[in-house]
Amino acid sequence: MTTATPTAPAPTADAPPSGRNWTTPALVVLLVGTAVLYLWDVTASGWGNGYYAAATQAGAQSWTAWLFGGLDAGGVITVDKPPAALWVSGLSARLFGFSSWTVLAPQAIEGVLAVWLLYAAVKRTSGAVAGLMAGAALAVTPVAVLMFRFNLPDALLVLLMVAGAYCTVRAVEKGSGRWLALAGVAIGFAFLTKMGQAFLVLPAFAAAYLLAAPTTLPKRLLHLLGAGVAVAVSAGWFIALVELWPKESRPYIGGSSNDSLWELAVGYNGLGRIFGGGRGVVAGGGNANIGFGGDTGIGRLFGASMGGEISWLLPAALIGLVAGLWFTRRLPRTDRTRAALVLWGLWVLGNGVVFSFMSGITHPYYTVAAAPGVAALVAIAGREMWRGRRHLPVRVTLAAMVAAAGFWGFALLQRFGEWLPALRWVVAVLTVLVATAIVMGVRRVAALAVVTSVVSTAAFGVATAATPHAGSIPMSGPASYAGDDGGKGGPMGETSDELVELLKATTGTWAAATVSAQSAANLSLDSGKAVIGIGGWSGGDPAPTLEEFRQYVADGRIGYFVTGGMGGGMRGESEISEWVAANYAAVDVGGSTVYKLG
Repeated sequence: MTTATPTAPAPTADAPPSGRNWTTPALVVLLVGTAVLYLWDVTASGWGNGYYAAATQAGAQSWTAWLFGGLDAGGVITVDKPPAALWVSGLSARLFGFSSWTVLAPQAIEGVLAVWLLYAAVKRTSGAVAGLMAGAALAVTPVAVLMFRFNLPDALLVLLMVAGAYCTVRAVEKGSGRWLALAGVAIGFAFLTKMGQAFLVLPAFAAAYLLAAPTTLPKRLLHLLGAGVAVAVSAGWFIALVELWPKESRPYIGGSSNDSLWELAVGYNGLGRIFGGGRGVVAGGGNANIGFGGDTGIGRLFGASMGGEISWLLPAALIGLVAGLWFTRRLPRTDRTRAALVLWGLWVLGNGVVFSFMSGITHPYYTVAAAPGVAALVAIAGREMWRGRRHLPVRVTLAAMVAAAGFWGFALLQRFGEWLPALRWVVAVLTVLVATAIVMGVRRVAALAVVTSVVSTAAFGVATAATPHAGSIPMSGPASYAGDDGGKGGPMGETSDELVELLKATTGTWAAATVSAQSAANLSLDSGKAVIGIGGWSGGDPAPTLEEFRQYVADGRIGYFVTGGMGGGMRGESEISEWVAANYAAVDVGGSTVYKLG
């Protein structure tokens, strides 16, 4: 423990404490426990998100669908995200067979790897104890438990972002351009997972390296330029592949307005998410619709929509960040503790500001991207404050962190008053006792301080793991809680046995076509056959066009047209529906209106 001023001690991690004998077994326990938390009864969620599950099924049936992230094996349209997450689940389904397990298990494995890499990154700057605390905090964060047990791209996104942070920490240690370039590669592939959201951590990586890398400023700038090239190459190769590939030989890029992956990245999944407009804006919003983030503003991360997902340890993390930067303000430029605080602090602030004020389509589970930063800040600041506890200002700061975590956990638990009502009062009493003991200088209170800080979020995380989730907007928490918009999600309609058998008997490229990707996914999963989702996710994509659809029918490639679905009545949908109704006879199959096209 070093001191920056007589009253403001500042720990340094330039020589992190050597690992103790118990830390390796503790890491094994952490990783095994995380695997159990994420994998236990994971198939209770069925297909999870049926839209992405259907794309995984398509990837297991067609290599072209796998490469481009196609929703159907026949190659009409892709999902509205880049395909990196589907590359993983598609390979899982090809290797081990398509099932609920092979759809959901990859995300759980990605979660265990993310916990391990976060441990490794924090250990290098603050020691094994801090690394274990960071890994455990991430593992039980409710939104992390949710995403690592569910088939959305966010799981792989978080893993790749944490991998980038680990590489940046290694780069900062010795001024290594190679490690910094590897960080760029990780973020490039994160872009191929969820596009621009991956770039929210780039300012944190750049600032930490510029501040603390032990090399000259020109070399630091040159290394950053090289890392930028690595990002561009590792993301750009696939964009170039899509643009150069003959359009008639690949699926339409879902969510784009002109069949361009670049336009999708800049528009619908880029500026449209941040500023709204077009298909990237949600009308209404507000706290009445917690599935879309609630009202924008500085308090959004603590509100009814996002608060239960990510904010449990956020107040403690912010206190630790401010105090840590103050206590380390006079240390050498290359101090690794301060570099770590800058890295993880800007990680949290960058994600937090964007999530708080973005006015386009926003879902609470997006906040999982901030979870590693919050966990790392709490662990690093908490560990360093504990090391400096002989100084009263540090003890007061540490007590404030524990109080913030405990009392905010109490407030969040109070929102779910019917769930474990006694827990919040236990947390409140522990918080008062532990915070007081820390200020008074009681020595043997470290373990109790950790428990007090994380018990609320851990309990909510375990409750999340015990709850099946389905649909497009899953939310964390116990089974008794769901957002006002049905945020837990649900089955995208039931397919009758009669219709399933009808589709299974088809032999063409597509068993059927229907309006909207959600309905097509449901039919495809139930029948195991490719189904065209006219108009893609939003219903507004021009794929297929009426001319293309008529040609498919003339060639005998589509068996049936099934009405219904959840599309928005877009022009292309209406034209195809009207053409089918005008030329073919409708029959009732198990309660569904079906047109035989061949």
